[in-house]
Order: sequence, then structure tokens, then C-alpha cells
Amino acid sequence: MPYYKLIMSSPKTFIDLFAGASGLSEGFVRNGFIPVGHIELDSEACYTIKTRMAFHYLEKNNSIEEYYKYQKGEISREQLYSLVPDNILNTVINAKISRYNIHRLFKQINLCARQQDIKKIDMIVGGPPCQSYSLIGRHKKDIHKDPRNTLYLLYGKFLKYYKPKVFVFENVLGLLSAGNKRFFQNVCRYYRKIGYEIFHKVLNASDYGVLQERRRLIIVGWQKKIGFGFPDIKKISNTWTTASIFSDLPKLKAGEGNMVAIYAGPSNDYLDYHEIRNGVNIITHHITRPHNLNDLSIYRIAIKTFQRGKRIKYNTLPVRLITRKNLTSFLDRYKVVNDKGLSHTVIAHIAKDGHYYIHPDIEQCRSVSVREAARIQSFPDDYYFEGSRSSIFRQIGNAVPPLLSYAIAKGIKKQMGQL
Repeated sequence: MPYYKLIMSSPKTFIDLFAGASGLSEGFVRNGFIPVGHIELDSEACYTIKTRMAFHYLEKNNSIEEYYKYQKGEISREQLYSLVPDNILNTVINAKISRYNIHRLFKQINLCARQQDIKKIDMIVGGPPCQSYSLIGRHKKDIHKDPRNTLYLLYGKFLKYYKPKVFVFENVLGLLSAGNKRFFQNVCRYYRKIGYEIFHKVLNASDYGVLQERRRLIIVGWQKKIGFGFPDIKKISNTWTTASIFSDLPKLKAGEGNMVAIYAGPSNDYLDYHEIRNGVNIITHHITRPHNLNDLSIYRIAIKTFQRGKRIKYNTLPVRLITRKNLTSFLDRYKVVNDKGLSHTVIAHIAKDGHYYIHPDIEQCRSVSVREAARIQSFPDDYYFEGSRSSIFRQIGNAVPPLLSYAIAKGIKKQMGQL
């Protein structure tokens, strides 16, 4: 039975805070957990979550062909949503989490719970925006005043109100060392104070099927009376390369692509094993951004250099191609995706330009398409993103890879089975 069809014998419930495109939520839903609420500020990401909720509902109720019609553009989003009960779509709450509206959010989630006849919240998951903890973010002036540094307190207010058995908190590695380690210490101290034992590990998404070097801090907190530790999260043997992501997709030049296209080749072991290409006979979002002639010239140099086993530095380019004054920092701003191994980390900056994610095929000479970026993050091909191209790139870059979230959820599910 496919893992996205697994249902727990006694389903557990959860709330997803700072949900983004619900990459973290996806792994828990695939393990049979029931989402009571997703709270997300980005309105386009909220539509992405609603569309994914529609997928899960229709798949569960043997009406998945209706979802595929939407993917193909045969029915509108409104028609798709009309097939899904309001009490499911209403679990997606488009709002900023702040101390000024937190009690209103509690009321909205409580209403969602009542509409689904849910009595309690078993778990809270989420990753507060992490830019202020990143190494790049620390270069900003007055970073200590960034309000995002204290979002963990708002996360904690949900814990105090709902008292879930467990929570999962995802963030960048920078949280461990930010503020001379003060921020991380404050986070752990606060969550212990409100009744949780705290455990943390740094996980690399590549150990769980994601074709990307992506290391993230995962904090798991269990109610002190329960006594569980960090879940046993099994690694898998991952010998595939990103070539597996590109092999079956139509070749495109810069600025080309269609919202709906046909696969150009057969599937492969990676796509089948991880159900990336999971029975759908079309590909969506295989669209590339346009590039100017100067950047395309740099891309060609970058690809040729990478084929020789090296990477270019911006300050070593021909003078005619250098357009930026800064020649001392961010010299690796043009980077080819490694098709002989794992991709480097996909981040939200991919929404601004594609220079850091150049396709390795010199015949195509472009940055990766939306769908290719989604596959690098391990989103399955039936995952439909809503919004503009830039918005979707940002949603993908900010997301927790579903295969990583699935592995975490599987470990949590095993522990919960002992309660």
C-alpha cells in the first residue's frame, strides 16, 4: 500500500504553524495524522495547502480523477474546492501569528476542531521563519532587534493553550549558534518551563531520500510525564543522483515551458521508489524563467567548468560579463546543480533569480524549472502549487522536504503507538 494511504488505527491530530506550502504537514498526513489547522501568512501558499487538502480528500474518497482534471486545467479551482467539505478547507487559516491576534486564532482552530468532531490536539508542528538565525541574516544591522527572534514564544503560547503530547520544531542550523548560542538556550529553557522535555538533532534530508544536501535542526518536545526521547528515524540507502530528477522531463530553453506537459521519457528507480512520479500521466509547473544574454553566457561557462569538475567564481569571469561591483563576497552566486551527486540546498532566494540553480545540461542552458526545484525538494508530481512563478519558487525554497517530514512523522507515529 502506498505510504500516502497509510491510516493510523487511532488517528492523531495536529496543528501546523507557519505552514508555508505544508511540506512538513505532508509527511504527517501521509502517516495518517489529521490536520486540524494550518496557519500561514502567505495567501498564495494557503491556496497551495487547500489544493493539497483537496487532493488528500478526493484520493481517500476514490474521486482522485477530479483532482487530475484540475491539474490538467479541465476544471477551475472553485470547481475543485466545491467537491471538498468546507470543514476541511477551513482548516487553512490565512493569518499572521502575533500576540495581538493569537486568541482569535485559538477560536478559529477550536471551530475547525468542532466542525471535524475533534476533541483534542495531539501534536503541534511548524518552523517559525528562520532568516534571522541564518548566517546570511546575521550580517544585517540590528539583527538582535528582529521580531522573528522571539516567534518561538508565540509557538509556545499554542503549546500552553492546547497542551499537545508532543511538538516538532524545524529550523536552520544557525539557531544552534545564533546570539552566542543564547537563542537556542532560551528556546529550550522556555519549552522546558512550560512542561516539555526537549530533544534535538541535526538531520540531513539526503539520508531520507531527498536528493539534496539539506541539514536542518529538528527539535522534538514531549510532555514530561510521557518520557519519550527523540524518535528513532531510520536512514535509507540513497545512492541516486539528481540526474534521476531530470531524466524524464521535456528539455526546455530559458523562458520556455507549459503549465501542463507530457513526460518525455520513462520513469526510473528513484521516481518510482519514492513515488515522486506516482501514476500521474502529466507533468505540471515545468516552466523556466527567462534569462538575459549576459547571464546565459555565464551559465555556459559555469556548466563547462562544472563538467571539468570545478565551479566558477564570479571574480574570475571575463570582464565583459561582470556587472556587479562586489567582487569580494558571494563569489559562488552562479552554481550548477550537481547531476553526478546531490544538489546543494534549495533556499527561498530561488524566487529572486535562478543563478544559484543552473541546470547541468548545456543544451538547455537555463536555471531549473519550477517542477525540477519541487522534485529536488522531494515534492511528488501530483503536488500542485498555487500562485505566481516567483511565489511558487519561494514556497518550494522555504519548504520542509516531504520525504524528510515523512521520516520524522513515521518515527513520531511509532512512539505514539506506545501510549
